Amino acid sequence: MHQKVTLDNGLRLLTSEMPHTRAVSVVFFIAAGSRYEVEPEAGISHFIEHICFKGTEKRQNSKEISEAIESVGGMINGGTDRELTTFWCRVTSEHFLLALDILVDLLRNSRFDATDIDRERQIIIEEINMSLDSPRQRVAMLIDELLWPGQPFGRDIAGSKEAVAALTRQQMLDFLSNHYLPNTTVVSIAGDIEHKQVQDTINQTLGEWKPNKVSAGFPNIGDQKIARLNIEFRDTEQAHLCLGVPGLSFFHPDRFAVDLLSIILGEGMSSRLFTEIREQQGLAYDIHSYSDHFADSGAVIIYAGVDPGRVDSALRSIIDQVSKLKDQISEAELGKAKEIAKGRLLLGLESSRNVAAWLGAQELLTSRILTTDEIISLVEAVTIKDLKRVAQQLLTSEKLNLAIVGPVKDDKPLARLLKL
Repeated sequence: MHQKVTLDNGLRLLTSEMPHTRAVSVVFFIAAGSRYEVEPEAGISHFIEHICFKGTEKRQNSKEISEAIESVGGMINGGTDRELTTFWCRVTSEHFLLALDILVDLLRNSRFDATDIDRERQIIIEEINMSLDSPRQRVAMLIDELLWPGQPFGRDIAGSKEAVAALTRQQMLDFLSNHYLPNTTVVSIAGDIEHKQVQDTINQTLGEWKPNKVSAGFPNIGDQKIARLNIEFRDTEQAHLCLGVPGLSFFHPDRFAVDLLSIILGEGMSSRLFTEIREQQGLAYDIHSYSDHFADSGAVIIYAGVDPGRVDSALRSIIDQVSKLKDQISEAELGKAKEIAKGRLLLGLESSRNVAAWLGAQELLTSRILTTDEIISLVEAVTIKDLKRVAQQLLTSEKLNLAIVGPVKDDKPLARLLKL
């Protein structure tokens, strides 16, 4: 159960009363992320999220901000994704007003001090270096580049070292004024609260925030005609591979069918990939699949870490399992996948933070909130016929993308295996 109020300035407030808990979670969702960035400002959303925690006039530095929350046993953090940026805090209910005050302060009154920006610039470059040094993270970047070449989704959310090094304070302030707006913001609050009291507080705190024109972000165009392959040689113990195909947006009626296909294929220790590739053939320790959905795009991706000398065998077996998904699905598998999907949803919503995040993300990204019962009904409505139809539509040879990071030099044998 939740309630929604839209302020005069366009800010949307969601509340979910959870009287069984002593906690309150406050999450701000802002329509800012990599899909809103032109290439020269790649990483600016992520940079701004960092800088917002560096100090305001009221709280001069990051230590004062974190200490104010941690001293009452709470947690505070932020995150940047492709289509949204979040700032969140979780405290006991008696400290709700403190949590809200701190989040509003860092969002509305951050100083963007030049010294802080230069210092954080180096920190973010080290964050990028850390990702580049991790073959597992690097292969995830490469599969994105293959799926969305030359587009915002194909870039690392943190940007490149060159772009981060060149970003200026004025660019950040301009981006902030164009994207950090009440009419691009959802405030989602869940826990031991009372809706009317929260609404009054938000009105007093953010009612004067001025709206402006909203950016739609840059579209992602999917027109793949042939399979794509990218191998980055690294002298590592494992070869890390990602095999991916374009998926469906979260507005598409078949998105739950895609999720169920991924569950059957590679989510969990009883999935097909885990059972066959790890348990039966011993080709990998970690192998799994996942599905992503965005406003106008999506993806289904398989990850595996394998012995460099067995990449061919592993890829051949993975593609064999993907191919079988197009016409070999049992009622028992579908039933199990549905129970997994429903269980994850319901168990995840035991936490106030997860409830606030679940409500806020739906509202910001889709402007509609499906209830748990509605989602369960949509999941239950998926048939084997639906799964086979969607699998045959998405899992085709020309839509395959393979990224590898590891001691692999010859791409021709692997390219020949990219067929379904």
